[in-house]
Amino acid sequence: MRTKVLGRTGLRVPIVGLGGAFLGLPDPAIAARQYQANHSGDFLGDPELARETVIAAIGAGSTLIDTAPLYLAGGSESVIGGVLATLPQLRERVLVTTKVGPHVSGDGYDWSYDETMRSVEESMQRLGMDHLPVVYIHDPMTPPLGAAPPMDFVMGNRGAFGALQKLHDQGVVRFIGVAANDPETAAYYIETGEFDVAVVAQAWSLINRIAERRIFPAAERHNVGLVIATPLERGLLAAGPFLGAEYVVRDFSLACLAHVAMMKTLCDAHGVPLAAAALRWCVRHPQAAATIPGASTAEQARENAEAGEFEIPEAFWKELEPLGRHWAMERK
Repeated sequence: MRTKVLGRTGLRVPIVGLGGAFLGLPDPAIAARQYQANHSGDFLGDPELARETVIAAIGAGSTLIDTAPLYLAGGSESVIGGVLATLPQLRERVLVTTKVGPHVSGDGYDWSYDETMRSVEESMQRLGMDHLPVVYIHDPMTPPLGAAPPMDFVMGNRGAFGALQKLHDQGVVRFIGVAANDPETAAYYIETGEFDVAVVAQAWSLINRIAERRIFPAAERHNVGLVIATPLERGLLAAGPFLGAEYVVRDFSLACLAHVAMMKTLCDAHGVPLAAAALRWCVRHPQAAATIPGASTAEQARENAEAGEFEIPEAFWKELEPLGRHWAMERK
């Protein structure tokens, strides 16, 4: 697997990691229900399939694993922790990152100092770890119900950032990041220069160039390492459009689908899988160190990881680059 340095952290990470939000959820309809109802406390997936997915990803070289207490109602962290407990030889090969903020208990959202401390402790218990290499402040933006937390609160001594700074000083957390599903929110936090790393979602792919506006300039200015989430656009860029396809919480216009079909035709002509082109294109930007496509099955995890080693000639990029353009995202 090819690797890159994750900004000012100095950590060298595989360019294709594993996103842990949909482990063991191969059915898009069920995945959508889990995504919308993560706070319910119910894990709708198959635990053994989730375990197999994690093992396959690590074995294929995707040793950067991104998770969160929110994912699979805590099940994502538990599955990952279970794999590392039963296969301890994998522990030294893996970089597991998690988050604080949205969670399963209570009202589902809390970016306070006390909740952050509790959340980190519970994450370490589920993961079987006594320290964490990277912890992100997760989605500090408007939740489905209620108002967005004031940024000065989140970043203050009584908020999540103050807690993570304390844990950093104690050696429990090595690097502090931000992971916002909203690109505008992500930009504001990255622009502070306080974060070592950021997960960027819904902002950078072959059909999404929002990150060029504010995120990349701020990340370059402060050498914030970027990890690209949703690089396959919920599966559209994995295999291209096909009749009857469902995409988790996402709709695409017919014009966008036709454009992706044109890119797939180019990929087929060069013998390059569309997924490989999509994932590798993301990390061609100097500040983008890795992608973390979600995988539901072991087969998906291995296919994603193969993109990190696929040989892609420069002539292909010269033909594909003009086709990369921004399409307005449409949510269901």
